Amino acid sequence: MPLVNVMVNGRAYTIACDEGEEDHLRELATHVDSKVREVLGSVGQVGDQRLLLMAALLVADECFEANQRLEARRKELGDLTGSHEAMSEQLEKSEDAAAEALEAAAKRAVELVASLAEA
Repeated sequence: MPLVNVMVNGRAYTIACDEGEEDHLRELATHVDSKVREVLGSVGQVGDQRLLLMAALLVADECFEANQRLEARRKELGDLTGSHEAMSEQLEKSEDAAAEALEAAAKRAVELVASLAEA
């Protein structure tokens, strides 16, 4: 299991991760560090534990908002899928009605031609 050194708030931490996840872990640590710096800039130095907790809450809030947006998009997709299915059914009915009208018109035209031929 690889060990990765990351920096958060100027402190080095060694974290274990799965093989191949090293770069992703570094990216995550960089994101956490940016949140720590954001908190640090707004409330000042409040201790490492509180600083990391507040940063974790900011990251959790981002995740929560992203999940809400994702759920809203899933609902929109479901609504659009339902609308698409309804429109497809309506189109099929319209095509059937048009085909029936065309058949009736063709039958009437044949009848008219037969009438004219007899006359």
